[in-house]
Amino acid sequence: MATPNVQEEVIKPAKRKPVFTKVDQMKPGTNGHTLIAKVLSSETVLQKGPRPSSSSSSRGIIRPTLISECLIGDETGSIIFTARNEQVELMKAGNTVIIRNAKIDMFKGSMRLAVDKWGRIEVTDPAEFVVKEDNNLSLIEYELVNAVEE
Repeated sequence: MATPNVQEEVIKPAKRKPVFTKVDQMKPGTNGHTLIAKVLSSETVLQKGPRPSSSSSSRGIIRPTLISECLIGDETGSIIFTARNEQVELMKAGNTVIIRNAKIDMFKGSMRLAVDKWGRIEVTDPAEFVVKEDNNLSLIEYELVNAVEE
């Protein structure tokens, strides 16, 4: 028995337009940030080469680790961005970048912006804004306080 060739329409959910946030709106423990920022400076803080060992050779090829702290910002403020491995090449001083799905990590009581494997960094056209460097959110120290319920 032959069945007629019926084409099924696959309905894909509509993509959401990204909601761009500003640096001064970021709070500890938040994620999903999308923003346009200028890279003001970039400093390598960790550079490790692969070390040969018997346990690591069984897992395959180990990439070298490269971590850089970059001061980025927009017209509302600035924050330190932690760039890892391939991200370091994109985060050169003077670049304007679009950062998608970024999260706030806490490091020694201060906020750091980071992008994991679910996020993305793109270099874009130079932005027209002037970075507000005197509002550096990474200089604000936070302390975790446990609230006691009565």
